[in-house]
Amino acid sequence: MTGISVIIPTYNRVSFLGRALDSVRRQTMACDEIIVVDDGSSDATYEIVDTFARECEVPVHYIFQENGGPARARNTGIGIAKFSHIAFLDSDDHWLKNKLKLQFDGLAGNPDMVISHTHERWYRRGIHLNQKKIHQPRSGNIFKHCLQLCAVGMSTVMVKKELFNTVGLFNEEFRCCEDYDMWLRVASKFPFLLIPSPLTIKEGGRDDQVSYQFRIGMDKLRITAINDLLASSSLTGEQTLWSLEELRRKCHVYGKGCIKHRRIVEGERYLALGQWAEKNIARFSRGASTISETTIKLSALQI
Repeated sequence: MTGISVIIPTYNRVSFLGRALDSVRRQTMACDEIIVVDDGSSDATYEIVDTFARECEVPVHYIFQENGGPARARNTGIGIAKFSHIAFLDSDDHWLKNKLKLQFDGLAGNPDMVISHTHERWYRRGIHLNQKKIHQPRSGNIFKHCLQLCAVGMSTVMVKKELFNTVGLFNEEFRCCEDYDMWLRVASKFPFLLIPSPLTIKEGGRDDQVSYQFRIGMDKLRITAINDLLASSSLTGEQTLWSLEELRRKCHVYGKGCIKHRRIVEGERYLALGQWAEKNIARFSRGASTISETTIKLSALQI
C-alpha cells in the first residue's frame, strides 16, 4: 500500500466524471482509496460511481451531501481520508498515468517537503492553450507568486495530510477562489515541490464551472483572502510587505472597476482599503515590522 487517498469533488459532471475516475484507475502506482464527494448532484453521478466501483480494485467511497461548494466537498473528503497522502482531482480534469508515482516518489525523496504540484496542459473546448509565463508553476518559496494569482492547479496537488493540522482546511465561505486562499496560506509556511512534467489535463471554457459563475467577484474574494492572512499576524516581515503591495494593487483595480460600473459605495470602500495598505507600506519602509491590531480590525470592516 502506498498510502494515497484520492479526493474527487463533483457536482453535475456526469459527462466528465467517468474519464476522471478512469485516469485514477490507470495510474502506474495505484492509490489506496478513491473518495467521490457528490456535492448535491441531480444527474446520474451515483450510477457512474457505482458502476465504476464494481469494476475497480481500489476501494471507492461515495458520499452525497447537500450542495455547499467545492471547499466544503474537499473538506468532507479530507475528513474521511484514511491515508497519509492526499491527491485532489476535479471531476472535469484527468491525469496522465504516471502522475501519482512521480509525485509520491518525489515527496519520498524530499522528506522535508509536504506538498507537491505538477505542470498542466490546458484545454478550452477541446483546443490546447499555451500558458503565459506568469501562469507557469514554480518550485520552492512561491508565496509571492501565489499573491498575484492562483499559481497552483487544484488537480495537480499531492499533499501530506498532516499539513492541514498547520494551515487548516479550505475556507467554506469561499464558493470560488477557495484554492487561491488555501495555497496562499500553505505557501506562507511551506515550500512547494514541483514535478516539471505536464501530468494533469485541465479542461475549461464552460459556463458550468465555478470560476465562470463567480468570475465577476473573484478579485473581491482574493482581496478578502489577503486581508484575512494579514489579520492572522502569521507572516514574516517580507511576506507582510508583499501582501500589502498586492492588496493595494488589487483594491485599486477592483475599486476603480466598481466606480466605473456605478457601484460607488463599494468602490470607495475598496479604494479606502487600498489606501490603508499604502499607509502600512510606508510604515514598513520607515522600519515598522508589524501592523497594528486596531488597523487590521478597521480594514476588515471595510470589506
